[in-house]
Amino acid sequence: MKKFVNDPADVLAEALRGIEAAYPELRVDAENRVILRAEPTRAGKVALVSGGGSGHEPLHGGFVGRGMLDAAAAGEVFTSPTPDQVLAATQAVDSGAGVLHIVKNYTGDVLNFEMAAELAAAEGVQVEAVVVADDVAVQDSTWTAGRRGTGTTVILEKIVGALAEEGADLAAVAELARRVAAAGRSMGVALTSCTVPAAGRPTFELPDDEMEVGVGIHGEPGRSRVKLASAHEIAKLMVDPIVHDFGDPVGPAIVLLSGLGGTPLIEQYLLYGEIAPLLAEAGIDAQRVLIGDYITSLDMAGASLTVVKADEEMLRLWDAPVVTPGLRWGA
Repeated sequence: MKKFVNDPADVLAEALRGIEAAYPELRVDAENRVILRAEPTRAGKVALVSGGGSGHEPLHGGFVGRGMLDAAAAGEVFTSPTPDQVLAATQAVDSGAGVLHIVKNYTGDVLNFEMAAELAAAEGVQVEAVVVADDVAVQDSTWTAGRRGTGTTVILEKIVGALAEEGADLAAVAELARRVAAAGRSMGVALTSCTVPAAGRPTFELPDDEMEVGVGIHGEPGRSRVKLASAHEIAKLMVDPIVHDFGDPVGPAIVLLSGLGGTPLIEQYLLYGEIAPLLAEAGIDAQRVLIGDYITSLDMAGASLTVVKADEEMLRLWDAPVVTPGLRWGA
């Protein structure tokens, strides 16, 4: 295993130290392993808290900042944050207007966020939650309780973060979050496995001439393992299940193509060049497109495609300024 590590047991703690050193607009609660905005939540603003296992950077800590999250709880690599971590994040950012929990649909994440919400409510903090379950690859999987949460999480955090920044109340923020979650579909393909530092070896074996279609962001099995194909063929394997799952015409959409950590941008752009005409042919009008590493799986070579059916409000909020380490535009 060749990685920039000291001790595999210290990877998360040392990475958090690096994040704090790099970004003065953030602060890190090292004891609870929570990344927060450096400035306190302003009075009257709904706070957004997310989190999950580490190894998916920049998700979620890279999206803490103006226009997106107020805090992110960082679990160990591919491990859910504990209820105490989520509670600490919730308490730290509540300014009296309530807190929205944004949760990816993995059993540990859902249970731990639910427990943290109950503990916060007992202390008088109003909490709403939205669960993202957008991975169309999951078909009667024994590995997950329903569909996994993937790329729609990034788009949701951006759109809903903008609405919270505008001063909307908790009910409005939660309602929009649920609309975005329901409007998203994702599909991923892996060309290699990833290597968890603590394990020191690939999570699964994938021969050089094969690829995993519908892989999970923790290396969970996908729909099928097939022979390695051309970018044109891979694009169809990603687009067709999304189109089929939507069923109805999509129209305007926000599209995210995220690398999984080990795929260079030149390949991501090449792949999107194959995806774009397939989306158009299917009636998906990609009005906003984001390409790059936004939700990763350590060093896995592969990509994940997300399509969110977007109304005018979602598009407007998507264009709002945001300043976070993982996503910046506007001023």
